[in-house]
Amino acid sequence: MRPSTSLCSLAALLAFALPSAPAAEANPIWSTPESARSENPDFALQGEYGSTTPGAPTGAQVVALGDGKFEAHLFDGGLPGLGWTREKTHTLLTGSGNAGTASLASADGKITATIANNKFTLNGAAPLPRIERASPTLGAPAPKGATVLFDGSTADLWDNGKVENSLLAASNATSKPRFRNYSAHFEFRTPYKPFARGQDRGNSGIYHGGRWETQVLDSFGLKGEQNECGGIYSIAAPRLNMCLPPLTWQTYDVDFTNATFDAKGKQTAWPRITVKLNGVLIHENLELNKENTTAAPLGGPLKDEDRPIFIQNHGNPVLFRNIWVLPRK
Repeated sequence: MRPSTSLCSLAALLAFALPSAPAAEANPIWSTPESARSENPDFALQGEYGSTTPGAPTGAQVVALGDGKFEAHLFDGGLPGLGWTREKTHTLLTGSGNAGTASLASADGKITATIANNKFTLNGAAPLPRIERASPTLGAPAPKGATVLFDGSTADLWDNGKVENSLLAASNATSKPRFRNYSAHFEFRTPYKPFARGQDRGNSGIYHGGRWETQVLDSFGLKGEQNECGGIYSIAAPRLNMCLPPLTWQTYDVDFTNATFDAKGKQTAWPRITVKLNGVLIHENLELNKENTTAAPLGGPLKDEDRPIFIQNHGNPVLFRNIWVLPRK
């Protein structure tokens, strides 16, 4: 039976008034390991496989790419920081899986691997167990004489500082205390964004003097470029990509030496920086030979002055904790 005009009008009105079903989230973000583990089965497969003993024959890093897709990076001589160097072989496998298992292969099909039961099995060899590395400086206490910029209780020492569940958000926060030469410790955690790529995957940064950025990014499994985690943005790539999987607490330990000037205020040397990412040396006494790196918020001519630390908001829920700075002469 054909509906009456009034009923058709009522249906049209309701269709216009009621919200449509929400579209599937195109780029979901998980900000805690608990939520990622319970809501996304790929999270349990991504991560590191191998030995924590240096010099193992092979290590693997498995990166989740969304919708059950994965890539695995094989490292000859062990995982980065445990034997592998840029001079050694690095092989890419790709594949997919579901229900807690995955199958991968190299482009030529000569190398195959499976992931199941927290083990990575390569070409039928002895399986590599899934491991979870932690930085040896995680939780490092502030030494005597240090300025504790954040201990989880308050963001009072930051302009535009924002606290979320006792953690400091990446919110374009600028430290109120200023520093010149120092040793500093930072702990950070990137979100899990399996569908994101490149600079959209957990982006933030720590700007020393508000000028020179040690990049924060979920670069797990990537090459380790100057614009990836561990890089000094637009100046130098790290010696190794020491980025750990997303939602893992990671550390930067930094020694920063300001530019030097003569009695007339003329610059005589560029700043220098030494950086450890997750306890591994990735830059040693590196000259920062620019007035500032890309997107630095506090530029201008260099002067003989104390400068703040800046934590960048790049649209990602990156979190920080345990930040302290020890001034040096």
